Amino acid sequence: MKHLTQILAATAVSLSLAVPAYAETVLTVHYPMPGFFKDVMDTISAKFMEENPDIEIQFANPSATYEEGIQTIMRQAGTAEMPDLTFIGLNRLRMLNERDIPVDMAAFIAKDGSMADQGFSDNILKLAQVNGKQVGLAFATSNPIMYYNADLVKAAGGNPDAPPKSWDEVIELGARIKALGNGVDSIDYRWQGDDWMFSALLFGAGGTMLSEDESQVAFNGPEGQKAMEVIDRMVKEAGMPVFTKQAGEQAFVAGKIGFAFQTTGALRNTIKNVGGKFDLRTAEIPLLDPVNGKLPTGGNAVVILTRDAGKQEAAWKFAKFAAGPYGASVVVPGTGYVPNNELAAQSPEYLGDFYKENPLFQAGLKQMPRMIPWYAFPGSNGVRVTQAIVDNTARVVEQSATPKEALDDAAGEVERLLPRS
Repeated sequence: MKHLTQILAATAVSLSLAVPAYAETVLTVHYPMPGFFKDVMDTISAKFMEENPDIEIQFANPSATYEEGIQTIMRQAGTAEMPDLTFIGLNRLRMLNERDIPVDMAAFIAKDGSMADQGFSDNILKLAQVNGKQVGLAFATSNPIMYYNADLVKAAGGNPDAPPKSWDEVIELGARIKALGNGVDSIDYRWQGDDWMFSALLFGAGGTMLSEDESQVAFNGPEGQKAMEVIDRMVKEAGMPVFTKQAGEQAFVAGKIGFAFQTTGALRNTIKNVGGKFDLRTAEIPLLDPVNGKLPTGGNAVVILTRDAGKQEAAWKFAKFAAGPYGASVVVPGTGYVPNNELAAQSPEYLGDFYKENPLFQAGLKQMPRMIPWYAFPGSNGVRVTQAIVDNTARVVEQSATPKEALDDAAGEVERLLPRS
């Protein structure tokens, strides 16, 4: 894994040199988070062009985050700047569809025959559906896991081979790691940026964001209270500092934090950045309700935007290739995301032996039965709704509000931003 980035980049260069210069169709493709996906996208597109010399893939400027990505596409929709395809966060597909921006893939699927034979089961297809419309194909899917420094766990009297199974155990052991001193911190819970990690605690407690009819906020109920109290306890009892996302990442890979909770999608970069500095391990994230708890499915889907009939055929071919077995076989080892194509997960040609040989990747795979869709709020204010939840979570981390105060304030703000029935 240490040299995977170089291998992917070298493969992309060598394959791109083999692509003829007579492509009949040029597709412009937009994607988010180049830190995770640049090498992956370069490799997949080069292989695709090698197999389809009549189609050329050109990449638009990538967006730093999913939130920036959706806003970019919303601004460009209907203009000459709009790309032919984009990769959109799963929780933003609804917002895109409400503006009738994506092309419905149903006709392509019907014409293509059995998608299941190509590794696209009904459950996989549903990840990128909105109200029954196939607005995309899931490309990279993830869930939140526990990363931990086995050296610090051992130094604090814990057993690295038996990581914590509950939040009580995480907080208690985190406090002991903090007590080691020498600039060591306990926990980095990556709550910044969007509502995904709050969802992990909320869904893990059996809760929901809104009522079933989506008319009322539900995340400030008992399950949400338990979720926010865990964050409060991480600060009060385990001494979790107020990290920015970047500072938390840097401190963990430097060996200065015991536990980090974040997406499986960061695994490959974490392995590379940790190197041999300490014994890196991963484990399943604790659930507040081990029986009924679920986990949000993060990641993105490839979406066709072009209305040009000729380009649509080429775009469908690329979308299916990127989300198919070959694409998954590049995405999983290249990032840490879990496979979203059953052929890729099962076949020795792709990932069949990968998990046996790479145990750090097994935590996310084991959690797949717990995965449910990352909740997409109705209406056009989805980004503002997310920010309201993030801002009020920050107040708990900064200890400027109690969990109840923060939840009630977030609920009030979100209520005002929901569509009027």
